[in-house]
Amino acid sequence: MNGAVQKSVIPPPSTKKTIWHVLWDQKYLMLMSVPVLLYVLLFNYYPLWGWRYAFQNLDLTTIKKGASWIGLDNFKWLFSEKLFWLGFRNTLAMSIINLIFGTTASVLLAILLNEVGNRAFKRTVQTVTYLPHFLSMVIVVGMAQNMFITDGPINRVLMSLGIIDSPVWWLGEGKYFWWLVGIINVWKEVGWNSIIYISTMTSIDPTLYEAAAIDGAGRFQRILNVTLPGIKSTFVVLLIMNIGHLMEAGFEIQYLLGNKQVYDFSQTLDVFVLEFGIQNNKYGRAIAAGMFKSVVGIILLFAANFVAKKLDEDTLL
Repeated sequence: MNGAVQKSVIPPPSTKKTIWHVLWDQKYLMLMSVPVLLYVLLFNYYPLWGWRYAFQNLDLTTIKKGASWIGLDNFKWLFSEKLFWLGFRNTLAMSIINLIFGTTASVLLAILLNEVGNRAFKRTVQTVTYLPHFLSMVIVVGMAQNMFITDGPINRVLMSLGIIDSPVWWLGEGKYFWWLVGIINVWKEVGWNSIIYISTMTSIDPTLYEAAAIDGAGRFQRILNVTLPGIKSTFVVLLIMNIGHLMEAGFEIQYLLGNKQVYDFSQTLDVFVLEFGIQNNKYGRAIAAGMFKSVVGIILLFAANFVAKKLDEDTLL
């Protein structure tokens, strides 16, 4: 090759930074995250040390002199108690109802508000719908009891429309209790839960809507082909998080709205912990029930994340 000498090319030195260099470059961000980290460690991870009491005979007589280790006896009692499985069924049923209706209502409200052109009307509706989130559950349950009593406005409206012939005892029949809890939760949280979907919709590129309109897509088709795909990743991540909280059906609304007539449908795991653990001074059993609920929630979270990953969707972990 005309006597030309080929010179070997020496690769440039690696410029890859170590984790310590990255931390030093972002030292101010790390410093800002320290209070949040301390908060999480103190209030989320430190209480896990109390799980050891699930394996002890802990009550008021042993709390000072020290509880004895009893192994899995608390869990054996728990799994042999029919009321525990009754609370598990009610918790799961009400959580699923809240998840389906709450998520659907939030997405629909966000889509409707996103399609509204009048900004003043949009802000008014959004404010009115998320204000109930700040109401105490005691006030919400009191309002619900006044609405659903036999001579309340719900029965009057349904009778005036000819849907029912006589007043329905909504608060005294167990078959209605799960659905009442779902309706109340949707009314209270739909506006608040829709905020994140609305904010996601505002980040969608407006040119996508313009291109769809030029191609002849109507409003419904634009929602179906632009809006819904634009919020899919947010929807999947929130769905995974909500599935992880399926064992958190609530305590206040079931405890306040429940009565002896609907006891078999109102008792959740949290109510079970209060009645058969704390009030009976059996703290070991109460902690065992709470530990079981937490473990099931973690399993559901990882299972939902695994399914989303297999479907090639955005995941939480």
